[in-house]
Amino acid sequence: MGFTPDANTTEFDEEDKKNQQRVHAVAEKLSDFQPTVILVEQEPKYNEKIQKEYKSYVNNPDTVFEDPSEIELLAYELGRLSGTEQIYGIDHKMGYNYRIGQEIDNVLDPDWYDKYYQNPLQFYPSINVNRDSLSLLNKLKLMNRDRFLDFVIAVNADMLTHAGTEDGYEGADEAAKYYQRNLRMYSNLNRINLTADDRVFILMGASHTAFFRDFMSRDPKYQMVDTFKYLR
Repeated sequence: MGFTPDANTTEFDEEDKKNQQRVHAVAEKLSDFQPTVILVEQEPKYNEKIQKEYKSYVNNPDTVFEDPSEIELLAYELGRLSGTEQIYGIDHKMGYNYRIGQEIDNVLDPDWYDKYYQNPLQFYPSINVNRDSLSLLNKLKLMNRDRFLDFVIAVNADMLTHAGTEDGYEGADEAAKYYQRNLRMYSNLNRINLTADDRVFILMGASHTAFFRDFMSRDPKYQMVDTFKYLR
C-alpha cells in the first residue's frame, strides 16, 4: 500500500474506497489481539510526526489521507480500535544491489543464478499463484505463510551467494547488506522500552517480516503469536 522503492510490489489501489473498507475489515480482525504498541516500517526519526498524526486520526477517524500507506490505512485504524497508545517506526534505510549478478562477470554459479532469477516462483509451487487475483485477506494470508517468508529471504538475499567473480564475493556481500539492514531494524525494536505486559503488533513488508520471524523465534525475550489466529 502506498509508494515503495522495493524491487517487487503487489498491485493495490489504496485510493479505492472499497479497498480502504477491506483494509479496515482486516484491522477489525487484528484488533482482537489488542496491541498496546504498534511498530511500522518508518524510520524512528519520524516517530514524533507519526504519533501526532495517529492521535489526530483517533480523534477524527474520517480523516482523508493523500496517498495513504499501510500506516494510515491499517496501523492507525488498528490502533484506534484497540486503544493503542504508542506507534513507533523501526525502519533503517540501507542500499544494496539485488541485481549484482547481472552486473558482474559471474563465474561462481552462473547457470543456477540465471535459472533461478528467470522465474524464482517456479521453485515454490505452493505459493506460485497470481497474488493480484486474490482478495486482500487471502493475499495477506498467503504472504504470511512460512513458505512465502522463506521465499522472500531467498530471493532477496540468499540466492545472491550464487553470484561472484573469480576471487570475489560480490553476491554474498550484497546479501550481507540486506541481513545487516534487517538486523539494524531489529536493533531499533530492541531500543523500545517494552514491558512484559506489552502486546506488540509489527506491520512491515514481507521480507522484513521474514527476517523478524527468524530473529524473534530464537530470542527468549519475545513470544510470537500466530498471525492466523486473527487472519481468519
